[in-house]
Amino acid sequence: MVRNILGAVLALLGAAAAVTSPFRAWYDGRLGRQYRLTELFTANGVTETRSGLLASIFLPLVVAALITLLGVVLRSRLTVALAGVIVLGFTILWMVREGQAQGSLSVDADGNGLAIGVAQAFGGGLVLLLGALLMSGRRPPRRRRVDEGVPTAYEPPPTVPTLDHPQQPSPYTAGYEDGTRTQPTTEDDTWAQAPRPSERPPGSSGP
Repeated sequence: MVRNILGAVLALLGAAAAVTSPFRAWYDGRLGRQYRLTELFTANGVTETRSGLLASIFLPLVVAALITLLGVVLRSRLTVALAGVIVLGFTILWMVREGQAQGSLSVDADGNGLAIGVAQAFGGGLVLLLGALLMSGRRPPRRRRVDEGVPTAYEPPPTVPTLDHPQQPSPYTAGYEDGTRTQPTTEDDTWAQAPRPSERPPGSSGP
């Protein structure tokens, strides 16, 4: 959670630095928003022709800022990193094309050559990548165990034998077969099968 917050703060700072950089000088006092975006991809390269705001290099940088906002909301590291790559890519591409037009790039103390706007855009792209690395991203949803949430079979409570409902022996215990008593299993059962005196046939002798 803390990593996501810190990464989001860095990402927003980097996006803010990148999107405001075209309003500062990029080369020889010329603002970044005055460079045509299409000149970065043409054979003629960068010219002295001025550009409108939405047709300038400001356009890809504001798109990167919107992608950064989306990545922060979704807590997506890849989305924030994509925004950083866009900022760095267009900044480096402009430097290459400007170097081809000027013959070389220079930085002077008098304000000639590369200016603060380029450094701000380049630094914003690096901060965006740093924010993406710092973010932990969204945690995958917790997987449910296979046996979790599955209802178990109902097990009735054991029956307590009473006088009205004596507990009956299982028909599958020793001495039973198909529910019918076949042979005694204990001495008590043998005694229980012996005829009682009152049940002996008349005429039989005995105690």
